[in-house]
Amino acid sequence: QLTPSSFLRIGQLSNVDLNEDVHELETELPRQRPNEIPHNEKLLSLKYESLDYDNSENQLFLEEERRINHTAFRTVEIKRWVICAMIGILTGLVACFIDIVVENLAGLKYRVVKGNIDKFTEKGGLSFSLLLWATLNASVVMVGSVIVAFIEPVAAGSGIPQIKCYLNGVKIPHVVRLKTLVIKVCGVILSVVGGLAVGKEGPMIHSGAVIAAGISQGRSTSLKRDFKIFEYFRRDTEKRDFVSAGAAAGVSAAFGAPVGGVLFSLEEGASFWNQFLTWRIFFASMISTFTLNSVLSVYHGNAWDLSSPGLINFGRFDNEKMGYTIQEIPIFIFMGVVGGILGALFNALNYWLTMFRIRYIHRPCLQVVEAMLVAAVTATVGFVMIYCSRDCQPIQGSTVAYPLQLFCADGEYNSMATAFFNTPEKSVVNLFHDAPGSYNPMTLGMFTLMYFFLACWTYGLTVSAGVFIPSLLIGAAWGRLFGISLSYLTKGSIWADPGKYALMGAAAQLGGIVRMTLSLTVIMMEATGNVTYGFPIMLVLMTAKIVGDYFVEGLYDMHIQLQSVPFLHWEAPVTSHSLTAREVMSAPVTCLRRIERVGTVVDILSDTSSNHNGFPVVESNPGTTQVAGLRGLILLPTSLFHVFLERPTLSLVQRRLKLKDFRDAYPRFPPIQSIHVSQDERECMIDLSEFMNPSPYTVPQLCLPASGCTMSLSWQVVGMVTRKDLARYRLGKEGLEELSLAQT
Repeated sequence: QLTPSSFLRIGQLSNVDLNEDVHELETELPRQRPNEIPHNEKLLSLKYESLDYDNSENQLFLEEERRINHTAFRTVEIKRWVICAMIGILTGLVACFIDIVVENLAGLKYRVVKGNIDKFTEKGGLSFSLLLWATLNASVVMVGSVIVAFIEPVAAGSGIPQIKCYLNGVKIPHVVRLKTLVIKVCGVILSVVGGLAVGKEGPMIHSGAVIAAGISQGRSTSLKRDFKIFEYFRRDTEKRDFVSAGAAAGVSAAFGAPVGGVLFSLEEGASFWNQFLTWRIFFASMISTFTLNSVLSVYHGNAWDLSSPGLINFGRFDNEKMGYTIQEIPIFIFMGVVGGILGALFNALNYWLTMFRIRYIHRPCLQVVEAMLVAAVTATVGFVMIYCSRDCQPIQGSTVAYPLQLFCADGEYNSMATAFFNTPEKSVVNLFHDAPGSYNPMTLGMFTLMYFFLACWTYGLTVSAGVFIPSLLIGAAWGRLFGISLSYLTKGSIWADPGKYALMGAAAQLGGIVRMTLSLTVIMMEATGNVTYGFPIMLVLMTAKIVGDYFVEGLYDMHIQLQSVPFLHWEAPVTSHSLTAREVMSAPVTCLRRIERVGTVVDILSDTSSNHNGFPVVESNPGTTQVAGLRGLILLPTSLFHVFLERPTLSLVQRRLKLKDFRDAYPRFPPIQSIHVSQDERECMIDLSEFMNPSPYTVPQLCLPASGCTMSLSWQVVGMVTRKDLARYRLGKEGLEELSLAQT
């Protein structure tokens, strides 16, 4: 005899730890790791799914919206502003923590190594100093690489490509988890202190995004704590907007550029934008830079000064000494060309290096060994170049933090050491503002060459690190060298100031590598505190982008492509406008009836060969297989866990479901394997009407997806157009090419 309690148990979730299940499966079936993983860049991975950036306007959603009155809507809007303020405050505090810890740990390391070098310069045996420097670097980087490789691999790199993918609508596993934030912060501190050719500014964008994703949900799934606040925002659409604000707050904290942060989020990140979102993101960015400014000013002992708006401050550029004239415009454009070519070379070398890493250095232990090797080589190259350099400058009047005398006369320091024996941020500022004559041209030339290859080798290691500052440092070095050459050719003309050309070279190099234009122009202007250079910086960045795009893609887009992510660009490939929906769609389609058997639904969800996770709901005549018409679309993984079950002969009255039931399970919905359904329960029926979207986007078979077409109700479902169906077409060297789909 069936009782009401037996119905309540149907489809009940088992109380299991999903992570433990995964670990058990891995231990039962040990994977043989091959020495080489075959990788083809012309593949699109099936393991990435889309986020639900379009609200499913089903009955539950519409009923909740109708219940919310005007006052409730005002409360929701106030909560949005409160969350943005909290995002700004916490992102600024995280940036302060990174900056203070790096400053102290790096200062301690450089003082120890400097004292050792000074001691052995007099006594002999400088090889011990080299060994100490290399060992310190390798040890610190080893810790930073171990926590990334073995605990949270998604925290590697700057995180900007992953956040771009997330905001584009691609679900990247673990990308906005609390554990990722902790590993990211610790990893970037250890990478910078370890002396790698990296910066701490890029990872701030990823850190801000994780903070935004966590705060907006009002709970932490990692800590298993639910604070029961902000429950209305537990869906992908709302979370996306806050992650956009977090990314902008990260840029603002890194460079002291709130407007640049907003533009970065618009240009590089968000695929969805509106006027209200602009204001909220700008508010979060301003709060972030103000928080950082206030805390660092107190830390440095000048509480009312507010002179530290970002992690890196380029310093003030004097208009009188460093203005520009009309005849310098062609020179700036030429520097943009050089930056575009060098950026394309950097990206091409890093592309082949990343391909090699994917194929051969895929084991965590090998990744840690490579990071330690790069750290030791970086220290060795720096030491050898300082040792061989005879570029001595007077120490009086200089602002060098750790002057190394080495073989220079008393009262002088080694100029090469100011570039290598320092954090990259301080080296950039030195190249911008040191007086003319502070660097020998040979010193700058050798430093540019060596640091270029070191930075290229470093980007892509299994460590948390950014490419912004190394790019600026390379460009500032060759830009200053260019300015010295111009000064020599023009016999010391007042307009040929090396610091000005160092700034243009830095912009050209960074633009040539990452291919950002609008946001980077404003970031550079805000970081220098000078609007005068807006036009030449814009010219340099546009030229660098045009020249670089002629050869290869930007660094971030290239790494997205190498990870086989189905990323959708702003526009479809120019040669794809003749393709119709029938040519790109996935077929055949797995459809569900409006009232369906539980067993059928379980079997569909258990089928891993399905090429789509959204299922059309159709109305079919009882006893026939003929499809009568499309009734809606349902995303089953989000709605099977709290189903209303009903047998054909019995009915059961139970509490109606609300959207809150789904939000409580968001975002880690259990897999179908954790739901135990008996043979008797498989015969139950589910009414999908409440959970399906009754008005999905439908198009005729002959629609042109690239150019858009009129939406209409398709009564006969013949195919599904998914993200992967559109992303697999891209523009190659020989025209439009179609990528293969693979479970990589």
